[in-house]
Amino acid sequence: MDVTLLGTGAPSGLPRPGCPCAACAVALGPDARAATSLLVDGTLLLDLVPGAAFAAARSGHSLTGVRQVLLTHPHDGPAVEVPPGLPQPGRVPDGRELALLTGHRVRALAMDAPGTGYAVTGPDGRRLLHLPPGCAPAGPEETAEPYDMVLADVLGRPDALARLRAAGAVGATTDVIAVHIDHDVPPGPELRRRLAAAGARAVPDGETLVVGSYENVPDVPRRTLVLGGARSGKSVEAERRLEAFPEVVYVATGGTRGGDSEWAERVRLHRDRRPASWRTMETCDLVPLLEGDGAEGGAPLLIDCLALWLTDAMDAVGAWDDAEWAGGGQKALRARVTELAEALRATRRTVVAVSNEVGSGIVPATASGRRYRDELGRLNAAVAAECEHVLLVVAGQALPLRGRS
Repeated sequence: MDVTLLGTGAPSGLPRPGCPCAACAVALGPDARAATSLLVDGTLLLDLVPGAAFAAARSGHSLTGVRQVLLTHPHDGPAVEVPPGLPQPGRVPDGRELALLTGHRVRALAMDAPGTGYAVTGPDGRRLLHLPPGCAPAGPEETAEPYDMVLADVLGRPDALARLRAAGAVGATTDVIAVHIDHDVPPGPELRRRLAAAGARAVPDGETLVVGSYENVPDVPRRTLVLGGARSGKSVEAERRLEAFPEVVYVATGGTRGGDSEWAERVRLHRDRRPASWRTMETCDLVPLLEGDGAEGGAPLLIDCLALWLTDAMDAVGAWDDAEWAGGGQKALRARVTELAEALRATRRTVVAVSNEVGSGIVPATASGRRYRDELGRLNAAVAAECEHVLLVVAGQALPLRGRS
């Protein structure tokens, strides 16, 4: 089964007409996208959008062989003239299955927002799932095995991908294609980086994909370190990297700091922006978490942050007292850092760790401040050495230091 993506953009396309934003300003050439529309084996059209016939011709295809046109959006689509010979667009009721004479079977899925999703099975038995913009399946998508391809609003609804993964509908070999791409993420390298972290990819308009061919499925980074200064956006970047995955364990190392109302407000804001399905643990005992849950590796971990873990570790070894530091505290701290790095090396979990990058600022005025700065630099280097991907976040922009995503 082949799928030609006549368009991969949001309903208004990309760039949006008349939009002055930076993303729209650079959405040119292959980064420009028409509204999402799919041509399956030249016979099934999912969404009729303006210019679909010209888009098909540009990709070397024709709509003359289309036997069925189905709508996914909650409305009947934009005002568009149906090309001569093309069937009138229709919609399959939720839960119903449509069998085409071409051997394709199309099952309509109920969504949690207005719209219709379609699971298409080709004559060769390959299966794809297409979700409309801003939508996720209304209930658990029960499937005996993962889909070969999923086309979804990965950027707008990453939780939909998390739900599909939790239900087994998306597996390691599922080709996840981002569609309905809007101007929320700058096109080009940043778009590719964001999608790769979610195990997804984008393709230009007009490309034809073979369903079931997963050679181009990106490898999801297993260990990532996200560095940045205060209010750089490092925590948001770390959370974004796991929002398309289910059952994430958020490891908060800062504690509650009873009586500190400003800290409590920071914690509340962090919790409010995390997916409701995530579980929070407040602990600095990271090694057992990295070692836990056996051969399968367990749920992904998001550790925020290592700088606070270091504060706790330095408290425990008496690092702030010069005599204790010289009398064994320094050695004890280095042993703890080594133990953490070794646990990270051996873990089977997916891990995203956050830490402060403090070495570029003013030299601390106190000996204890300089000691903390130096040890944090050593900790960051030790952790980075065990991570496939290392990012530095500056002004909300993630700069890859190691790895491509």
